[in-house]
Parts: sequence; C-alpha cells; structure tokens
Amino acid sequence: MAHQLSENRIVVSGIQPSGTLHLGNYFGAIRQHIALHDQFESYFFIVNYHALTSLHDRDRLRAYSLDVALDYLALGFDPTKSHLFLQSDVPAVNELAWIFYTLTPVSQLEKGVAYKDKVAQGLSANAGLFNYPVLQAADILIYGGHRVPVGADQKQNIEICRNLAARFNDRFGRGPQDAQGPPREMLPVPEPYILDDVAVVPGLDGRKMSKSYDNTIGIFDEGKELKKKVMAIVTDSTPLEEPKDPDTCNVYALIRLFADEKTRRRVAADYRAGGYGYGHAKKELLALITDRFAEARERRRELAKRPDDVMDVLREGGVRARERAETVMERVRDAVGLITTWNT
Repeated sequence: MAHQLSENRIVVSGIQPSGTLHLGNYFGAIRQHIALHDQFESYFFIVNYHALTSLHDRDRLRAYSLDVALDYLALGFDPTKSHLFLQSDVPAVNELAWIFYTLTPVSQLEKGVAYKDKVAQGLSANAGLFNYPVLQAADILIYGGHRVPVGADQKQNIEICRNLAARFNDRFGRGPQDAQGPPREMLPVPEPYILDDVAVVPGLDGRKMSKSYDNTIGIFDEGKELKKKVMAIVTDSTPLEEPKDPDTCNVYALIRLFADEKTRRRVAADYRAGGYGYGHAKKELLALITDRFAEARERRRELAKRPDDVMDVLREGGVRARERAETVMERVRDAVGLITTWNT
C-alpha cells in the first residue's frame, strides 16, 4: 500500500517534457496525478528547465511542453481544482535552487543513482544533470510541498530534498531570540508519497518502457501507428498450438494493466490452454488500448484546435504558482539576509 495522504497537505510533482508521453508515464505517474488533484491542493508543473539537461532543441522543447499540457487536460486534469503550469513561469525556483547549492555537499550529489544511470544511458554528464536533485528540491519546497508522489526509483532525490529542508531550517530557522531553542520550520520537510502500486511497464523490446530505449507506445498513438507498435512487441517462439505462460509474456503484462479482472483471467486461461497465439493476444491488447483512451483521444483533438485555451490554463496556473512561491521566497530571502529593492 502507498502512504496515505493527510488532509490539508500540498501535493507537488513535475512532468518532464522530453518527448511524447507514453504508457509507462501514464501508469507510472499520470493516472495517480489525476486522482490526487481531485482530492488535495496540488501543484503539477511541466519541468522545462529540467528538460534542458538533455534537450537542446528550441522547437521540440516548446512543442513537447505544450503537448504535456494537452495530454494532462485530455486525460482529465481539471485546472479549476488544482494548478497546472510551466516551471519556467516561476523563475524564482532558480533563485531558491542557488541558495540550496550553497548548502549541498558535492559528495552527496556524487552518490546520485539517477545521475549515474542517466550518464550510463548516454546522456551528457553536464552540471545541470549533476545538480538535478537540487533544482528538484527547490521545485518542491518553493510551494511548501508536504507530499511528493514518486516512484521508488526517485526516493533518493526526495531524501536530498528532505535533507536540504532540514539543513535550511537548522541554519536559518533560529533568530537572536531563540538561538538556543529548536529551529523554526522555515520550510516543511516533505514526505515521499511512494507509488507502491506502480507497475513496471514493459516496452516493445521487453525492457522497461522508456524514451531513452526508443521502445514506447504513446498514450495517444492510434490507427496504423498503434497497430504497428503493438504487433512489434517481442515474444518468444512458442508455437500457436502450445500452452504458454502469461506471467512471462510482455503482451500479457500490458493486457493486465488495461483489462478488468474477468478479462485477465480469461486471457490467462487462453494462454495456458494452447491454441491461443501471441497474435491473438496482441489484437486483444490493441483493442484495450484503443478503448481505454478513446474519449481522451477525442478531447485532445478538440483541445488541440484551441491552443489559446491551453495557454490560458498554463498562464493562470503560473500566476497562482508565482503567488505561492513568492510567499515562500520572501521568508527565505529575509532568513538568509538577501536584500531586494524591486519588491519593497
């Protein structure tokens, strides 16, 4: 079971616009984001600063950023309930990140598992990628985030965020009048909301679905493109007439994510009985994907005709996010002794 969220808690999470969102993104984060934004004050933002660590193409970054907004709105994100915005609409997040850089030991970042994994996958070992967890901490703490929905692979980055919040509180949370007492909580120390029920979504080649492996099925793929990808999913060479083990099959792993319990049992029984080929399973999966996103696909088509409306959603979300961020930054600047004249 994932950790339960308390009432009156702020949920914060970012979505990277580094390519077309795929089924791994949907089952790994997006469906949980949609559910959480219905229940709690939430700040969900498109992390286009983070995307610059790997994407240096102006047109693609702009297109991917707007595509993420379209996808979220089409999948059911309601901007009247929570906030959806662009990270770059809150430039103060970089100001907070700089303050955090001065509190972060290099040795802590050198142990970053996510950094090492990305470099191993071929990404440039640039300073932005190395310092990614610090900007991520600023993303969370600038809105006073209490809970951060993440997969287990992001837990280390959340620990860095928690350490930074505690370190900031300890360093700057004591005034002259309370120098000997416990520090005030200038910044909340957030808790990870670990998405324990997140499935590892297999890609076309059987590895984890990932843009870096080029093995994805897009959430809004359809028609011939979708069929081509589904039919390309790697399977073993067991003949049609032979029984098969559904628990070792990439196609069935995807079917389980989409199908109800009755359909799962039926398909699993067909696998084990023999006479049911992988082609049959792929056709079943194709229908399930098509049906699951049919309404969202239509909403997305309609939204794409109204780009100004999408920009209005992001603009309004950015206004609310900046207001929230500035209340935190006023407190932070005062605590560390930064003098500004533009906001006096």
